[in-house]
Amino acid sequence: MDRITSSDLNARVVRAVELFKSGFNCSQSVVAAFADLYGYTEEQALRMSASFGGGIGRMRQTCGAACGLFLVAGLKTGSTNPNDREGKAANYALVQELAERFKQVNGALICAELLGLKKTDETPPIPEIRTNQYYAKRPCSQIVEQAARIWVDYLKKEGKIA
Repeated sequence: MDRITSSDLNARVVRAVELFKSGFNCSQSVVAAFADLYGYTEEQALRMSASFGGGIGRMRQTCGAACGLFLVAGLKTGSTNPNDREGKAANYALVQELAERFKQVNGALICAELLGLKKTDETPPIPEIRTNQYYAKRPCSQIVEQAARIWVDYLKKEGKIA
């Protein structure tokens, strides 16, 4: 990745929220906002992250925005050699660091907890229609924004900012 400006990174946070508000899921929104930095098109990013929305397939497990954050971490630091134990360890350490930060900022890593859903709530696989009421009752836009900001903070800490 070439050096990138701080304003470009901030624009990517805004883009992630715009993608979510346009109807993409939380994971897609985070991944698509950054994927081009790692050689992926927006279409590829949307496809690779499509299954992780709604807490992975709308099962309300690990938050899709967090999954998107972890996917982006893999695009940047993921090992491509099956014997690269150090590379795998470094990526896992980064994911754990990002997960801890995500929990600190948002209070949880689990979609159902973030949305205040009870364990007994049934979650049909059909996504809700995006309306103003949907956005008003869900913290997802803010969580997408926070996930994107966490990645921006990581990149800034890494020192690749022009």
